[in-house]
Amino acid sequence: MPFTVVVDKSSLPVVVSSMLPCLPPLLRRGQVFSEEQKPGTPMMTVKAYLPVNESFGFNADLRSATSGQAFPQAVFDHWQIMSGNPCEEGNKVYDIIRAVRKRKGLTEDIPGLDKYYDKL
Repeated sequence: MPFTVVVDKSSLPVVVSSMLPCLPPLLRRGQVFSEEQKPGTPMMTVKAYLPVNESFGFNADLRSATSGQAFPQAVFDHWQIMSGNPCEEGNKVYDIIRAVRKRKGLTEDIPGLDKYYDKL
């Protein structure tokens, strides 16, 4: 269950118009859920959900895509259950589990029940 952050970006409308086309690849598996203009100002706020494990490097990518004019602010928002069998190759859940096990220095393959079953 990955947790998701809300990425809040406040920028001028010109920056937002140049930023929106490049958001889908930048957000990876994230999704934009709100775009609103701040009353009395030319500033726009774009809010998006972004899975934390997909967020590394997002700040640099966004600033690069907008020539340094957009600055993200991330705040934890919610947990979300992922669908898929963690024991089957070829899905995102399996890939995440293998990456976490590798990062922690464990064998990448998920051990079978016999490894944990009490044999007494």
